[in-house]
Amino acid sequence: MAAVARSFGPEREAEPVKEARVVGSELVDTYTVYIIQVTDGSHEWTVKHRYSDFYDLHEKLVAEKKIDKNLLPPKKIIGKNSRSLVEKREKDLEVYLQTLLAAFPGVAPSVLAHFLHFHLYEINGITAALAEELFEKGEQLLGAGEVFAIGPLQLYAVTEQLQQGKPTCASGDAKTDLGHILDFTCRLKYLKVSGTEGPFGTSNIQEQLLPFDLSIFKSLHQVEISHCGARRIRGLVASKPTLATMSVRFSATSMKEVLVPEASEFDEWEPEGTALEGPVTAVIPTWQALTTLDLSHNSISEIDESVKLIPKIEFLDLSHNGVLVVDNLQHLYNLVHLDLSYNKLSSLEGVHTKLGNIKTLNLAGNLLESLSGLHKLYSLVSLDLRDNRIEQLEEVRSIGSLPCLEHVALLSNPLSILPDYRTKVLAQFGERASEVCLDNTTTTEKELDTVEVLKAIQKAKEVKSKLSHPEKKVIEDSRLSAAPCIRPSGSPPSVAPATASLPQPILSNQGILGDE
Repeated sequence: MAAVARSFGPEREAEPVKEARVVGSELVDTYTVYIIQVTDGSHEWTVKHRYSDFYDLHEKLVAEKKIDKNLLPPKKIIGKNSRSLVEKREKDLEVYLQTLLAAFPGVAPSVLAHFLHFHLYEINGITAALAEELFEKGEQLLGAGEVFAIGPLQLYAVTEQLQQGKPTCASGDAKTDLGHILDFTCRLKYLKVSGTEGPFGTSNIQEQLLPFDLSIFKSLHQVEISHCGARRIRGLVASKPTLATMSVRFSATSMKEVLVPEASEFDEWEPEGTALEGPVTAVIPTWQALTTLDLSHNSISEIDESVKLIPKIEFLDLSHNGVLVVDNLQHLYNLVHLDLSYNKLSSLEGVHTKLGNIKTLNLAGNLLESLSGLHKLYSLVSLDLRDNRIEQLEEVRSIGSLPCLEHVALLSNPLSILPDYRTKVLAQFGERASEVCLDNTTTTEKELDTVEVLKAIQKAKEVKSKLSHPEKKVIEDSRLSAAPCIRPSGSPPSVAPATASLPQPILSNQGILGDE
């Protein structure tokens, strides 16, 4: 069963009592490994150790903490792997561990904490290990300007530790002081937070369910978050003044969860700097430095009004979501690169009114049959339309007149299986055919020659159509002459002839031009 995170806020339960039980054993090669289940509140995990590991632990605790030398069950040379001995030892080792945990109810000695993997799963152990790591390598990491990777469980532990109000160095070891973490995080520029899809390690802890606070990071320029619960993240807004690049993947169900986490506290809100009309509960500061936003691989179904808070965004990735309609992007005047691939778009009507300055547009993997909404994207340079439902060659004419378009991808559409598909598509670009790279393949001279032939054929058809236009006019005139005359009101009726004759239908061109 997945562990439920302990409460996140000022009102939390008292620190839970830790337990360690030996729940079984297994034979590995020539020795027995004992399986230990450690419980810390709702969190639990398993650790495996052979008897010699227990012996080493005991020797260190006797030396460092002066515990009773006779507390550990003695060694056995003969029959050490017999079932009866192993079962008795399981019980004795469990009593041993429980006695140690009772002897150190607060912060366990580091040797015991590592033995029970507290540095991986328990709040005090996690923060102590992180503080020691940053004490030794923090300045080096900051100086190199590298991305610092951390897990949701570690951030959860730091958050909980800060809210407990305990001394920052409960263990007495200066290397494990929480101050090393806070000093590092307030200066860090590049952060990566990556959770796990299932339970973490050997535990029942689901990292995507853990709440944590990022307000300890004061200078972030770039943050990448994945496999976390976006609605459980707090404090990221503290980085609004400096954050230029943000990626949140496999974590969100809406854009608001990421861009307006505080909006859930208000009924009405508007971005800072907006001319307010009517009652507004809150004015929320914009992400004034954010230019790149990656929200791909989430469960976002709409582009909501929270985009008003990212007015300086230039690169926006919403690929691999469930977006149905292109909406609200008219607020992003600086947007030049947009990825909406692998969503659920079926129409592009009016899209030019929302993407006026777009240069790169990825629409691959949608449900598009028509391209009519793209005909006024005059700044567009690159367009990816792969894996859609475009069947008719005429649809390409909607983008054929775009003056800046250089790269087009149309593979995996029904029209891409047409004979001479490439030349027929390139012909839609007229005189610019040589400037267009179709499906990442440069146009060859042979293809251009074929395009010229197709253009000549098309031109001949247009000339023929113009020549045939007068014929259509004669047909229309003949039909008009056959129509009954509408008499002005009050005029006397005309006398019908004795034998009325109907005009003969025109059956061929000879009926118009006469016999030669």
